[in-house]
Amino acid sequence: MEVSKGYLRNYLLPRKLAAPATKALLEDAQRVAAAHSRQRAEAIAQAREQADALTNTVLTIAHQTGEDGRLFGSVTNQDIAEAIQEARGIEVDRRNVRLADPIRATGTYVVDVELAEGVIANVKTMVVAER
Repeated sequence: MEVSKGYLRNYLLPRKLAAPATKALLEDAQRVAAAHSRQRAEAIAQAREQADALTNTVLTIAHQTGEDGRLFGSVTNQDIAEAIQEARGIEVDRRNVRLADPIRATGTYVVDVELAEGVIANVKTMVVAER
């Protein structure tokens, strides 16, 4: 991106928001971009391995219920993220657990969990009555 010389000299350079496009700086920027793309590819590969493990996992969450099988309270995305952590040791952010509504009854549910951009695992979750 090109800017006027005065804007560069008076605003961008003193605040260290920009630097002149020298050959060395351009090479450094390319090297950093390549490193970021390698790290991203490694993270996606690891997320795919975790997704395969989670797809083969059946989570069992025990919760207090009434006589009709309805839960006292509900099973939320935070509860599912904690169950994944306990079962497989995979740390999942609760915001990446895609649950339309909290689970309010016992039964078997399939929950989508996003592990990385474009990598989604379908986790079978059984909600049972606590004994």
